[in-house]
Amino acid sequence: MNFDLTNISELPTGPDAAHIALFAITLILLLITLVRGGKKTIEIEKIVEKEVEVKVEVEKIVEVIKHVEIEKIVEVEKIVEIKAPLQEASPAAACQLLSLLQSEARFVDFIQEDLTGATDEQIGAAARIIHTGSKKVINEYFSLTPIRSEEEESQVTVAEGFNPSEVKLIGNVLGSAPYRGILVHAGWKISSVNLPKLAQGHNTNILAAAEVEL
Repeated sequence: MNFDLTNISELPTGPDAAHIALFAITLILLLITLVRGGKKTIEIEKIVEKEVEVKVEVEKIVEVIKHVEIEKIVEVEKIVEIKAPLQEASPAAACQLLSLLQSEARFVDFIQEDLTGATDEQIGAAARIIHTGSKKVINEYFSLTPIRSEEEESQVTVAEGFNPSEVKLIGNVLGSAPYRGILVHAGWKISSVNLPKLAQGHNTNILAAAEVEL
């Protein structure tokens, strides 16, 4: 087979129209793919950034909750620390007082008595004896003074910084001191105690000895 090289200048030297069109279509498809892929990448990046922001906010909320819980624990610990230790009451002194009330007013006898069938007159007569004897014991061994000096049922003012152990607020308590109200009860406090001294080895649990008549 022989080639005629005399007309070599007539051969096509560049891409024909079909190749150019095919190249253009390929380039357009590639650009579309890149654009779509870029949009998806941007959307994914936005989602990731949003998740990071949400995670940061959740961590902040958790830190705030932990901080509040720590503050509450500290407050409870402070309350526990501030709470004064309980004082043990003296059983001997309480038994001695009951013994004195029994001796002077037959107090224990009256309390232990079954009053179901007693008339009001009988109870009133017994109460008079108990009142007289109990008053004697209280006045002899205790000095009592009222907490409030105002007349009961009168209008009084409870100043700011009042002692809750001395003044008890009742009714609709709103706001903060000073308070204005009606004095229902003046209260009592002991200014001095002078119980008799006990002999060594005295059993204070014996309130009243049994009596046997011979």
